[in-house]
Amino acid sequence: METATRTHEHVFNEGNPIGERKTAWALALTVVMMVAEITGGYLFNSMALLADGWHMSSHSLALGLSVAAFVLARRLAHDTRFAFGTWKIEILGAYTSAILLLVVAGLMFYQSVDRLLHPAAVHYDQAIQIAVIGLLVNLACAWLLKDDHAHHHHHDHAHDHHHAHEHHSHHDLNLRSAYLHVVADAATSVLAIIALFGGKLWNAGWMDPVMGIVGAILVSVWAVGLLRDSGRVLLDAEMDAPIVEEVRQVIADSPVPAIINDLHVWRVGKEKYACILGLQVQGEANAEDFRHMLSIHEELAHVTIEISHASSRL
Repeated sequence: METATRTHEHVFNEGNPIGERKTAWALALTVVMMVAEITGGYLFNSMALLADGWHMSSHSLALGLSVAAFVLARRLAHDTRFAFGTWKIEILGAYTSAILLLVVAGLMFYQSVDRLLHPAAVHYDQAIQIAVIGLLVNLACAWLLKDDHAHHHHHDHAHDHHHAHEHHSHHDLNLRSAYLHVVADAATSVLAIIALFGGKLWNAGWMDPVMGIVGAILVSVWAVGLLRDSGRVLLDAEMDAPIVEEVRQVIADSPVPAIINDLHVWRVGKEKYACILGLQVQGEANAEDFRHMLSIHEELAHVTIEISHASSRL
């Protein structure tokens, strides 16, 4: 029995300085707008504005969490305790952020139902002005945080067409969690503006809480999607990723007959996987040969191969 390990430097993540900087800017903008909306909500008796402001406060917390995750990932990047680097700190940040998003949705739902049952007079004109400014701030933050996929398309290997559909799941989950928070804010701002106009123009006071309920459902759907994506990475539940089938295909196409006894693949970076492969081989081939065959898939950053020759069992 023999083994061959291709070991890269344990650091697969140097942080995301651009994402960190953009998220910090979005955090600053969100905090300023949050204070304006809460103050305006109290002054003009607008529950819609007040709810949007408190809703923004949870987003400020989540954005702060995203910034903290980026900073920690960068500062601990060379800490030898992390066997595969610090990338999962960012994923943990995204997961926690998604839970906060669900809490926000629950609060929005509760407040909206309460408002539906207990209507209040609103100073519509002032509330609309602040809500529109809030929306513009949200859109500016969303534009800042929109993840750019262009840098994922730098490969020129023949196997790339297999990965085209995978790029969506590969983008920065921590940045995505921050992005989802500001998009959720923008969506609820739009709903608040529609509701405020409805109340002002058609005296339809019920629109405000109904839009709040719609917003809560929308935010819940986004949060659950983010929880699922980040949870899969944290639990190493990605044996259905295309790269796993590609590893099997490389072994199946090998000039030397080989049977896979053991295969473990898990994500250790944004587009990097670790792989443990146990093979039963007939004929002359060593672990290094198979490692070389697998090297066409550059997302395999850390490969350990164990070979048992069929003849040794006789």
